Amino acid sequence: MPRIHRQAADLLRRMLRTFPAVLVLGPRQCGKTTLVKGSLPEFDHFDLERPQDLGLIASDPSGFFDLHPTKILIDEAQRLPGLFSVLRPVLDSRPARGRIVLTGSASPDLVRGVSDSLAGRVGVVHLTPFLEEEVASTRYSKLREFYGGFPPLLTLRSNDKKRLWLESYIQLFLERDLPALGLRLPAARMRLLWTMLTHVHGNILNMSDLSRSLGISVPTVQANLDVLEQTFMIRRLPPYFASIQKRLTKSPKIYIRDTGLLHYLAGLQNEAALETWDRRGASFEGLVIEELITRAQIDDPGARGYFWGTHGGGETDLLLESRGVMTPIEIKRSRSVDARELNPLRRCMADLGLKRGVVIYRGRKRVRLTADVDAIPWDEIRAGGTP
Repeated sequence: MPRIHRQAADLLRRMLRTFPAVLVLGPRQCGKTTLVKGSLPEFDHFDLERPQDLGLIASDPSGFFDLHPTKILIDEAQRLPGLFSVLRPVLDSRPARGRIVLTGSASPDLVRGVSDSLAGRVGVVHLTPFLEEEVASTRYSKLREFYGGFPPLLTLRSNDKKRLWLESYIQLFLERDLPALGLRLPAARMRLLWTMLTHVHGNILNMSDLSRSLGISVPTVQANLDVLEQTFMIRRLPPYFASIQKRLTKSPKIYIRDTGLLHYLAGLQNEAALETWDRRGASFEGLVIEELITRAQIDDPGARGYFWGTHGGGETDLLLESRGVMTPIEIKRSRSVDARELNPLRRCMADLGLKRGVVIYRGRKRVRLTADVDAIPWDEIRAGGTP
């Protein structure tokens, strides 16, 4: 695979100039090690999935940091939770910036005690599989929407090999990665839940429906969804609340974050099958939401994404908040936009006092739909444009 610039590399450098340690988080095989080793070739590399490295550090963590006080990279740090409690005094004793980089495939909230140990001491960089913008000018561009963004998958040439890779990825995640985190969850049930989410991808999350379908309690469904979210497999997009007199939706919307996993779990055999799938609009919506939120948070780690929904049926797909600016965004898979489709977006703008709205669609031209709403082609956005 040719070297592809990762947008998160810029955030990694900013974090290293600010904190003594940086934690790079993201799903397995999204390119964390490649990013860090490529950005920091002078760092000594230790991988906790290698028994010799795990044994070296686990046997005497304090002694390890005495021998390696700076410029070290530790991969898959969640495999040794005790490492973080040792790291706290190490960082406090010598707060020089950019000393240590760790990578992990699970949110600190999922690894007991990690959040408390890291608070205020470690900058966090979230890395996803390849963004559309990152591959827009490469030969992988046409593959990204259907097959997702995991780097190893995009280099495989045949559809059969891609499907084998996705199946192996899912099996290893359920049967090896989750148990390695100390999560003894039934793999078959987790896969069934994950598969069921393909049918409600882009919908308001209904815990009771999932509970009845799986034959398990609502708290168990909630706990299983927490695991999928904290291992970066799903996104729960929260509703936005404002102090207005409206009955607002209180439940989040649910998305499978990588489109390759979404389409594989949904049973789509190839790209042609996507064109007749009844969730194709929701698939595109999730793709755009993931791209925009991720890019916004690289530029501004405090950026947040929401959706706007009322019980009367009005809904706006994405409210993107960054640097004090809220942008309401409607997402259309169609190649044209009918002005009558703007009513929910304009109601949202009126309710929240927003002066500009955006529609992202698959047409070819940027169009001024009304004085305060622009339609922007997806091709322009994926090539690096901003909404």
